[in-house]
Amino acid sequence: MQGESKNPDLMEQNREQLVELGSDLTKGKNGNIYTLTIIGQIEGHQILPETSKTTKYEHVLPLLAGIEESDEIDGLLLLLNTVGGDIEAGLAIAELIAGMKKPTVSLVLGGGHSIGVPLAVCTKQSFIVPTASMTIHPVRMTGLVVGSPQTFRYFNRIQEQIVDFVTANSKISREAFEGYMMATGEMATDVGTIVYGKEAVASGLIDRLGGLQDALECLHRMIEQDASQKEAREGDVAPS
Repeated sequence: MQGESKNPDLMEQNREQLVELGSDLTKGKNGNIYTLTIIGQIEGHQILPETSKTTKYEHVLPLLAGIEESDEIDGLLLLLNTVGGDIEAGLAIAELIAGMKKPTVSLVLGGGHSIGVPLAVCTKQSFIVPTASMTIHPVRMTGLVVGSPQTFRYFNRIQEQIVDFVTANSKISREAFEGYMMATGEMATDVGTIVYGKEAVASGLIDRLGGLQDALECLHRMIEQDASQKEAREGDVAPS
């Protein structure tokens, strides 16, 4: 774990990220934790109206790469309150986090809907507060859609990618997740299911029920284990 940086440029950068991205780097005795929020609608290749709360993937992707490479950051805390959004952008963020070696923990607050589900499970450990909800539904698209077999196959293949990712990064079975996705008696105007905190954990979709302190304690333990493993590896390769 690194000591607190005195670099004024870095401090100014952290302040700018807090304002622009809702992110923050906290340095403490238990490790340096980067907190990143995924809020509102995940913006993809099209710019959403200024009145919408958005998470822009072109900001998040390089930020995550920098977190993974930084010697001043020991772990990532991902806070989620999102209605979903662009599928490709959401999956891109989720895949990048899933591929990180550093300790990562997610916490679902308010909602982790639609493409927010893969984002909730992409970390090494996931948490959800009791009142948070998650909407699981089939892939859908707004705007002009060509009604053809090719379009149906495209939708189906994207949906399979989402199911594969979620089931690979959580404990929920494929059958249970697809059952939630295709349920017809839960939502008035759509196919799908809304699950809340306890059910999300009971189904295996989310690892644990808990709040901020629980997520931080878990991340602290993971950081400590990661540091111990690094020391052990360095000891193995040290010259005699």
